[in-house]
Amino acid sequence: MSGLERIPMNPASVAPPLGNYSHSVKVGPGKLLYIAGQVGVNQAGDLVGAGDVAAQTKQVFRNIGAILAEAAGAFSNVVEFTTYLVGRESVQPYLNARAEVFPNIFPNKDYPANTLLIIGGLIKEELLVEIKAVAALP
Repeated sequence: MSGLERIPMNPASVAPPLGNYSHSVKVGPGKLLYIAGQVGVNQAGDLVGAGDVAAQTKQVFRNIGAILAEAAGAFSNVVEFTTYLVGRESVQPYLNARAEVFPNIFPNKDYPANTLLIIGGLIKEELLVEIKAVAALP
């Protein structure tokens, strides 16, 4: 990430984050990449993990990773996630999947900012998780 400053920030004047995210991320010179909400469908458009929040979550991160790679970026460029989960019962399976995926995509634990919302549904009933992202590219 030469030429790009990306500094996760968790000020002591604010309670620590409740999970694997940073309260804010300061970025320096670069370009912003806005990634539309990704859902648990594979490259062929088939649902991965019907009724399985964890499987859908892992596919979502695969999709985001592919989009980042196409833009010559990586997860280390991500400064923000917005996560939408269908129903409160989806929270723990999502957190479990994220705990499995994050050590590989954020090995230094420099997590982006994240907002998680519990919602009543997505565009298709079988979709249980959607995540959008913002990345700062050099």
